[in-house]
Amino acid sequence: MSSRACPAAVLFDMDGTLVDTEDLWWDACVEVADGLGSPLGEADREALFGLSVEDAALHISGGPGAGAVESLLTDAFTRRLKNGVTMLPGAVALLEALHAAGIPAGLVSASPRPVVDLVLETVGVHRFRLSVAAGDSARNKPAPDPYLAAAARLGVDPAACVAIEDSPTGVASARSAGCAVIVVGPSGAGSGTSGTNTTSGTNAVTAVPTLESVDLPLLRRLVSRAPL
Repeated sequence: MSSRACPAAVLFDMDGTLVDTEDLWWDACVEVADGLGSPLGEADREALFGLSVEDAALHISGGPGAGAVESLLTDAFTRRLKNGVTMLPGAVALLEALHAAGIPAGLVSASPRPVVDLVLETVGVHRFRLSVAAGDSARNKPAPDPYLAAAARLGVDPAACVAIEDSPTGVASARSAGCAVIVVGPSGAGSGTSGTNTTSGTNAVTAVPTLESVDLPLLRRLVSRAPL
């Protein structure tokens, strides 16, 4: 396999992709909303899935006071993360395989820098060539800016990168940046089949059930645009 067929980098979302933090995030949102006298329902849980803290604050506050709500959300989420986070199945093995193959791994998160750094203490900052957090680019997900910033800092073409995401917001960001995209879990357009293309085009979205289904041959096929 020529070096041109290898990904220039693999760019990972964090929450819900590498680490199991979705329930912690929801609990933080519930705590803040309850404190504001605006309890959340199940429809809110779906709406808040994959949102940045800034956008979640807007959703909870309805607009006024969103800045203060953003701080409350960050604090509530950080308190929960300090108790530790669990890496999702396949995450460690995939990161180790990338390291062994000499393929850079980057972390591209919509979470604030304090949250990202706290999680990196658990998963290992040494596993990533760089990390991009909220505020490190002009716009957050679903805009392409975070992925474009990561690729620029690595000195690579976004089209030669594979992004791994778990939410529609993150997928939109990575696709608009030009990356090939793998979506992990039930967000994959209802697909639970490993290696299934859910869209067409040069940066199609490939759905997998867990990171255990992602390996170097799949990553190489995505950037070489070879048939799956």
